[in-house]
Amino acid sequence: MGSDAASSELPSTTSVPATGRQRERLSRGILGLADITASTMANIGPAMSFFFGFALLASTAGVASPLTIVAAAIAVALLGNTLAEFSRSIPSTGSFITFVGRAFGPIMALTMAIVVSAGYIIAVASVVGISGGWTSIIIAHYFHAHIAWQWLTVLLTLVALGLCVKGVSISTKWAGALFAFEIGLLLVVSVWVLIKQSGHLTLAPFEPSHLSGGFKGLGLGFPLAVYLFVGWENSAALAEETAEPRKAVPKAIYLSVAAMAASYILFSYVTVVGFRYDTKALGDAAVPFVSVAQGVLGGAAILAYIAAFTSIMGSLIAAANSQARLIFNSGREGLLPAVLGRVTPRSRTPWVSLIVYLVIALGLALGWGWKLDPIAFFGDAATLGTILIIVTWLVANLALPVYYRRNHPDLFHPVRHLLLPLLGVAAIGFPLYELVKPGQPKPFNIFPWISLAIIVVAVVYALVLNARDRTLADRVGSIVADVD
Repeated sequence: MGSDAASSELPSTTSVPATGRQRERLSRGILGLADITASTMANIGPAMSFFFGFALLASTAGVASPLTIVAAAIAVALLGNTLAEFSRSIPSTGSFITFVGRAFGPIMALTMAIVVSAGYIIAVASVVGISGGWTSIIIAHYFHAHIAWQWLTVLLTLVALGLCVKGVSISTKWAGALFAFEIGLLLVVSVWVLIKQSGHLTLAPFEPSHLSGGFKGLGLGFPLAVYLFVGWENSAALAEETAEPRKAVPKAIYLSVAAMAASYILFSYVTVVGFRYDTKALGDAAVPFVSVAQGVLGGAAILAYIAAFTSIMGSLIAAANSQARLIFNSGREGLLPAVLGRVTPRSRTPWVSLIVYLVIALGLALGWGWKLDPIAFFGDAATLGTILIIVTWLVANLALPVYYRRNHPDLFHPVRHLLLPLLGVAAIGFPLYELVKPGQPKPFNIFPWISLAIIVVAVVYALVLNARDRTLADRVGSIVADVD
């Protein structure tokens, strides 16, 4: 009922030309629920995110760090409600850009087009950098040979680009297969660790009394735990290529968040137990889960190294597929340069936006990260990108009640469309504050200023372009995934 009402109000996809020519469409309905769910979980990259993020989380939250993951999962589920409700009404490749624009108008859509694109490109630069960095570590550890991570990064980025340009169906299947391999290995390692450590299992990691500093420890660890879930929104941008997107995208969001929450709780518990509840030693380890795997598996710990590699590559492919499509949609709707809205004639792949997205990310990884340790660069770039992404999430939550009250008052539900989004604002506002508050150590102290500068540039761009082109209001969100 809701989807029919929503689609009936939307303008024709060809009624307002964005660039003086027919706007490109992606392949329709070639992905199923399993495809976009697997792609979303691959984008999250549980092995990659957990391996390189949990040490700091545990050092701030203590033995009960799994509780911070539970809290983060609840916060992300609140955000998932917002994305799901928008996707039920107006499924769009533009995702957050379209949703915010339909609620607040073209200036906000233009602003979000710059802010979220910059955030995703900076964040994926961390994945680009670690792809070569982790491969270099594996080669050095097992083959005692040194290959500069920069060369490996270029090679692996080109491989990911080639797969994505070849087509969303094949690249999504590759991302899903890499994720399946990754999660399978992590589960095998986790179960084996629990068996080996069976005499030391307790419920201490789930007791609030074991949080370092009580609620303060939870607060310090919460932003880090939220970061583990970045990528949960992947499926929304694949709506145009998904069969029955109004049903499939919301399901993919909730399934992915639930599965990743359960996985992270297991992995964090296993890691804390593996370090015998010594969070100082855990925090000092470069990659704690790998250290645990080496301690109990010996030579078989190579499984953990391989899981991280497949996680990184799966995340890179899935992120490029999803996030480059936001840039593509902004190009074809005229929010960004029209050249970004081009697709290949056979596979209907947004090749220009994919190239721009990955080439800029590669440039950031090589330029910014050249003299840094790849793992250190991963944390730096991911943090800066996450600030801009969280800003987008926050604005989207504010947009949902406005959109439904204005466009579908008959469908407005006070819990789904008002209470839950406002709770989402509160939940995501806290980690945002923790990331930008004064007193951050270097280089994190300059990230809020860089983010602010990007937002100011985005607002100026939006004001200038909107003043020049008054048809933007009609074009924002004019291409709906399942409407011809």
